[in-house]
Amino acid sequence: MPVTTAFSTRPMPDAARDLRAQCKDEKPRVIFLFASPRYDLAALNREICNAYPGACVAGCSTAGEMIGGDMLNGSVVAIFLGEDVAEQASAAVVEDLSFGTCVRDALAHLERSFQARLSDLDLNTHVGIVLMDGLSGAQERVMEKLGDATDILFVGGSAGDDLSLKTTPVFANGRIYTDAAAVVLLRLKNGFDIVKTQSFKPTGKTLVATKVDEGLRQVIEFDHQPALDAYAAALKIPPEQASSQFFRHPLGLMIEGDPFVRSPQAVSGRCMRFYCHIKEGMELAVLEATDIVADTRAALESQQVTTSQARGVIEFQCILRTLQLREEGRCGQYGAIFSDIPMVGFSTYGEAYLGHINQTSTFLVFR
Repeated sequence: MPVTTAFSTRPMPDAARDLRAQCKDEKPRVIFLFASPRYDLAALNREICNAYPGACVAGCSTAGEMIGGDMLNGSVVAIFLGEDVAEQASAAVVEDLSFGTCVRDALAHLERSFQARLSDLDLNTHVGIVLMDGLSGAQERVMEKLGDATDILFVGGSAGDDLSLKTTPVFANGRIYTDAAAVVLLRLKNGFDIVKTQSFKPTGKTLVATKVDEGLRQVIEFDHQPALDAYAAALKIPPEQASSQFFRHPLGLMIEGDPFVRSPQAVSGRCMRFYCHIKEGMELAVLEATDIVADTRAALESQQVTTSQARGVIEFQCILRTLQLREEGRCGQYGAIFSDIPMVGFSTYGEAYLGHINQTSTFLVFR
């Protein structure tokens, strides 16, 4: 079995039956499920785990789903990986993120499963997927701890709940968790690629965070001025109009010419609250929106992610990108990029790749 994708918009238990029927009689090694919060995730997880007792099953709730050429809402999507793609897989869970972030036990579980130290694994064939409670506020800490513990690359996203902001669970090993991160380690037979794309370019303006409240993800001052005033001045607009520009003019930490996006969320007095942490002293570029469809197509083509090159793809796309596509009426054009590629994905509350980022899509490509 190579890679099979499936989806359903039917209620439970019919949705689980739909997924099983589309997988046919294959025996997958790994299954990822991304489901609208309209579903009873415990029942869905239980049905799939019972149907495929030998598989590693993980997933989360979403703020929108994707499969092949379609962007969906209110559905469940799945990707089934056979052993000729994923030779080995194991999932572990980091719990109680609100009380600290200790990844040691989770990584020790993965080492026992693989019967090897993480430091001894081949970085070309081993990759991690991390799915986090999107309301935990702990995404940066999880990624920092994983990066400190291993050189294995982790990619993923934060669970969503259709913007209701109430509960964003993850699941693994037959259980549902909140305030937690599911960490899945894969050994891939033919390796993988990770593609990161965001549709912004620098305006030439920069802002330095000179006073922050990192715990609240809030910038109090840029360049020793009230954050809102400095941001508005960079865009040459009145401060009262600044929040209307957050969507199309986020900030970016530039690394080798590539922006790692920090998206403003809201105004609090003269402060700006962001969807991810900004550290004091961090210099950030003021960004300008470009063409999501064209940029995504170019990013994938640059990595040779085509029908002939990719056996399957998982996409983790920021809900802000999805909202922009909906606003522009371009969901069909975006989905068409993947019409010939076995792909599933979901709209996230933040993306994971070398840290926690926003208004970005990250792709795990199976060779």
